[in-house]
Amino acid sequence: MTGHPGSADPASTLLVGTEKGLFRVRFDARGAARLDGPHLAGYRVRHVVSSPPRPRELLAAVDHPVWGSHLHRSDDGGATWSSLDATPQHPPGRHPQSLKSLWHLAWSPDGRRLYAGIDPAGLFVSDDAGATWRDVPALNDHATRAAWEPSRGLFALHSICVDQQDPAHLVVAISAGGAYRSEDSGATWMPANAGVRAEHLPERFPAAGHNVHRVVMHPRDGRRLYRQCYNGTYRSDDGGATWAEITGGLPSDFGYAIACDPFDPDTLWQVPESSSHLRVTVDGRLRVFRSVDAGRSWVSASAGLPQQDAYVTVLRDAMDADHRARGRLAFGTSSGHVFVTGNGGDEWTLVAEFLPRVLSVRFVAAEE
Repeated sequence: MTGHPGSADPASTLLVGTEKGLFRVRFDARGAARLDGPHLAGYRVRHVVSSPPRPRELLAAVDHPVWGSHLHRSDDGGATWSSLDATPQHPPGRHPQSLKSLWHLAWSPDGRRLYAGIDPAGLFVSDDAGATWRDVPALNDHATRAAWEPSRGLFALHSICVDQQDPAHLVVAISAGGAYRSEDSGATWMPANAGVRAEHLPERFPAAGHNVHRVVMHPRDGRRLYRQCYNGTYRSDDGGATWAEITGGLPSDFGYAIACDPFDPDTLWQVPESSSHLRVTVDGRLRVFRSVDAGRSWVSASAGLPQQDAYVTVLRDAMDADHRARGRLAFGTSSGHVFVTGNGGDEWTLVAEFLPRVLSVRFVAAEE
């Protein structure tokens, strides 16, 4: 694992999406963090992705209370942005709003196909980098759709996992609707919730209707996934077909943020929160829990984080592991504080504070 978050490992830029725009955290040769922004000022920046073959080309999913939801593109690593004309949205009449907000973006490994998840819950595909979009009716009109319903006002497809070795294998998650998987590039879909509790529903283990907070797939092993839910943390070893609960050892079964180590499928991190009622860190302690054995055991990896009177939330897209440097991880809080570690959580460094509420963080390649 690496040392200081800005040490001599491969250079990355941390993109921090907030309620009021996008900020960039860049590290100089001595490891000091430099913050610039806000870019896309005034927009909620929910998610940012870089194109696999063109790492300086970024796409951001944003929305604004007046101007609505849009996709913005940058060709220079986030310094300047322009709005795309098209947005993924449902046909008129399917929902009261065809597009309430954009939530998640994901590229195929070759960078030829772009996926988008939106609220009201739906999956959309573009084969021309977002210039045009089509919906995925096999999922959006799935036979189990009657079990989907808004959760605390959110009704979004918020997680899209594309298998880097087998792009036909997809796993997505809906709040509240559950996880679904496809083995044929989205032509057909199956519920992917076997073994997952749904304590808020009449049936404890239903096929669909689960309140999923986050699903991540390991980039080197698409059969390995992790999932944070309204009721518990889970692992799948078979591409999402079945799940085993791995909540034991955590101080709560509730939370949003979960991330896996891109270099090791057995290492992951999670930020527990107190309950579905309070939705802040347990006991006011900002703790990241780490497992190195695929969730069979957990330890607090929280040195450098405040351990009292820190009643904050870390949202589902507000934690990311760097694919360019092992052990480099970042997260942002509802209080606008951003922390980075270079050694898997053995020590955390505060790199930004008092930003607007952090909605997303994402490591991308640094400027050449």
